[in-house]
Amino acid sequence: MSKSFLDYSMSVIISRALPDARDGLKPSQRRLLYAMHHDLSLSASKAHLKCARIVGETMGKY
Repeated sequence: MSKSFLDYSMSVIISRALPDARDGLKPSQRRLLYAMHHDLSLSASKAHLKCARIVGETMGKY
């Protein structure tokens, strides 16, 4: 059991917790930016949205 837990924990660390070398973002941060740009069509010239709205939309869709 300890071997399988170690394998699982290493896969989680590599796939979720470590930033990517290409852009320095974690997968969750990349997902938020993608949702802000594509799904919510946010830009610097539009009105602001609360962070909870952005996170809620992202969690609901992805």
